[in-house]
Amino acid sequence: MRAVDLIQKKRDGQALSPEEIKWFISQYTAGDIPDYQAAALLMAIFWRGMNREETVTLTLAMAHSGKMMDLSDIADYVVDKHSSGGVGDKTSLIVLPLVAACGVPIAKMSGRGLGFSGGTLDKLESIAGMRVGFSEEEFRQMAKEHHLVLAGQTAELAPADGKLYALRDVTATVDSLPLIASSIMSKKLASGANGIVLDVKVGAGAFMKTVEDARALAQTMVQIGTDAGRDMIATLSDMQQPLGNAVGNALEVKESIETLRGNGPADLVEHCLVIAGYMLRLAGRGERWTNEDQ
Repeated sequence: MRAVDLIQKKRDGQALSPEEIKWFISQYTAGDIPDYQAAALLMAIFWRGMNREETVTLTLAMAHSGKMMDLSDIADYVVDKHSSGGVGDKTSLIVLPLVAACGVPIAKMSGRGLGFSGGTLDKLESIAGMRVGFSEEEFRQMAKEHHLVLAGQTAELAPADGKLYALRDVTATVDSLPLIASSIMSKKLASGANGIVLDVKVGAGAFMKTVEDARALAQTMVQIGTDAGRDMIATLSDMQQPLGNAVGNALEVKESIETLRGNGPADLVEHCLVIAGYMLRLAGRGERWTNEDQ
């Protein structure tokens, strides 16, 4: 196979075969395909899209490009959550301690800023001396001891996504449904959680500008996770305005701390309680409520 042939095929609107997608991810991860050809394929995908089979294959290839973590020795059931990103979204900093305090283990691999959306790792690193890079052994040890670990993407877990994530950020290919879905879900599958809650943002401050696009992204990711044997819940949340009152890494950390102390803005508190409730529900710790109950 040749990378240029795959680029041309996708440029012309044709579907890539599973073998072609797996080959491309394997070769790019190994460094045998240069960034300029990967960037060209990303742009072709951005304009031409991917069907469900292509997206699932891409996700699994990215997840299996490195080590697949097994957390069964840490707990019978581990939960994770992920946001598709939005302005002022500091949900993880609040939700993860809440859920861990209820006795549900959390092992989360987070990302950095992408486009206009600030990353959870960037927010944490606004704290002087904060370290977010851990080895797999450190990751597992903290999960065992504290029932909560939040770390950056390691070279061992989904390395293909690590490379493509950075490339998308500088090639204007961030807001592509199949690329967003495969990036998020490859990390989630590789990090070993049994249940995953997806917080898909929609509106002016999110990558998905319409409810239709957000619902399509949510459905795609839920299907990927279900096919891979994970328990999945997805929710759509309004991002027509920033979540809470603070925007900016250090300011959002400060607001998160105040929220955990019981002094958070009403919209942020409500949103975090809903996401935390869904995580507890997956782990069998929360009451089962309907959408009307919310």
